[in-house]
Amino acid sequence: MKKILVTGGTGQIGGAIVRLSRDRGFIADAPQRLKFDLCNPQSISSLLANNDYSALINCAAYTSVDKAESEQELAFRINCEAPSVLAKETGRLGIPLIHVSTDYVFDGTKPGPYTENDDVNPLGIYGRSKAEGEAAVRHYNPKHAIVRTAWVVSAGEGNFLDTMLRLAKERDELNIVNDQQGCPSSAIDIASALLHIAANLDGRSGTWHFVNGGEATWHDLARYIFDRMATMGKRTPQLNAISSAEYPTLAKRPQNSRLCTAAFENDFAMTPRNWRLAVDDILSARLK
Repeated sequence: MKKILVTGGTGQIGGAIVRLSRDRGFIADAPQRLKFDLCNPQSISSLLANNDYSALINCAAYTSVDKAESEQELAFRINCEAPSVLAKETGRLGIPLIHVSTDYVFDGTKPGPYTENDDVNPLGIYGRSKAEGEAAVRHYNPKHAIVRTAWVVSAGEGNFLDTMLRLAKERDELNIVNDQQGCPSSAIDIASALLHIAANLDGRSGTWHFVNGGEATWHDLARYIFDRMATMGKRTPQLNAISSAEYPTLAKRPQNSRLCTAAFENDFAMTPRNWRLAVDDILSARLK
């Protein structure tokens, strides 16, 4: 089996990679943070040099979109400086770097889904730090695959689906934004795509988008979650649609986060399943 190094192995996507890796022909090494300093070239160089890795998949990221507005230094350290160091060290050793990025590199003003060739124009610190991290990866390692995704959901904690399940128990009524469009995406499906890229990169480099099929607003996603819960006999709250203006946040969100996956489907012969099927699997895991 080929050996891969995974950063962010305790997160939604990184954890899914670790769980799926053996079934996909990989041994995943996901060192703890105390043993592997992402911003320390010597720490990274030592680990890479002493192991025969076929690729490094970087899932580590600062993802607190609103907190990033007041924690700029930390956001850039994790989302820009760390990928830069990883790219330099993997580039020096000729190891492919697969780097996870985000829809937040775009400003959301495009009327249709974003392609890989669209110009980035982030609205906030989080998006800026991720965009600069992408640029560093491209600059320092010619063997790279940057994979942008969006609206990640999983059976774990700390995502929109998990929040809806919790609030459904606590509240009788919920107001959910209905004017931001995106592509809900399963962490397991993203992990599967990243492992597929690791197995089939074949000397290529570039930027690709991967999200589940279809599109939705946050309200659409919440409505689907609660409708499925209702069929299982679970308690659900009344759901109201509101505008972004009625739910102000520290960081401005893109109104359009839809990502086109045509390039990924063409280059890697893999078609994402519809987000509803992915959400069905997650709800089955959480509510069985």
